[in-house]
Amino acid sequence: MDLAPHRAFIAELAAESGDFIRPFFGRADLAVEAKGDASPVTAADKGAEELLRRRIEARFPSHGIIGEEFGNVREDAEFTWVLDPIDGTKSFITAVPLWGTLIALLHRGEPVLGCIHQPILGQLLIGDNHTTTLNGRPVRVRGTTRVEDATVLTSDHLNLARYQDGPACDRLLARARLVRTWGDCYGYLLLACGHADVCLDPIMNPWDIAALVPVVRGAGGVISDWRGDRPYPAEHTIAAATPALHAEVVAALRA
Repeated sequence: MDLAPHRAFIAELAAESGDFIRPFFGRADLAVEAKGDASPVTAADKGAEELLRRRIEARFPSHGIIGEEFGNVREDAEFTWVLDPIDGTKSFITAVPLWGTLIALLHRGEPVLGCIHQPILGQLLIGDNHTTTLNGRPVRVRGTTRVEDATVLTSDHLNLARYQDGPACDRLLARARLVRTWGDCYGYLLLACGHADVCLDPIMNPWDIAALVPVVRGAGGVISDWRGDRPYPAEHTIAAATPALHAEVVAALRA
């Protein structure tokens, strides 16, 4: 399958949505609403997804769209785009640049292309399950083989016990060299670029996950749910790690 046209288009989408989002970042007067699940949303989230949907509908009118803010259309199409305009809105509304725009392309339900875009830091990560590039330069996960030498990232440490086996998570984190909440999609960018070794999320949505799969795999990492099964569609959990660590991490989480 030739993904070159789609890769070029995903870069266009990232650039245009980044231009839209950037002026909202760091504004003290940014209005924040609470959605039904109490998660925050802003005009930047909504406007960016509207922009992305318009561009996709114009370029690929037969393709499906799955989006966080405005639902799904033609989600059973051969090709479907999965959108999270701002993954990490809690960071976004507090002027912390640990967030990004997630855009994925599914082919018959499988993620074949994904990007993580951080427009404030000027970082565009694109993966296709075989290669991953940061601003056009190939990146790889690092070769860490021991949990004791690993940097482990999770979006919210309180969610580990809230949604999964807290004691098992605590035992794993206690073994790590460094544990940080540099999470949401930015943690997976750090993993793919060789700056971290394990990313754990105990609760996620499809739009949180789809773009991560081709990015992590393209950088040589392993990504699954917490049972070690396929990551998308998953049971709302993600464990991603260097190849030497992944099986041990999943086993520890299941213990």
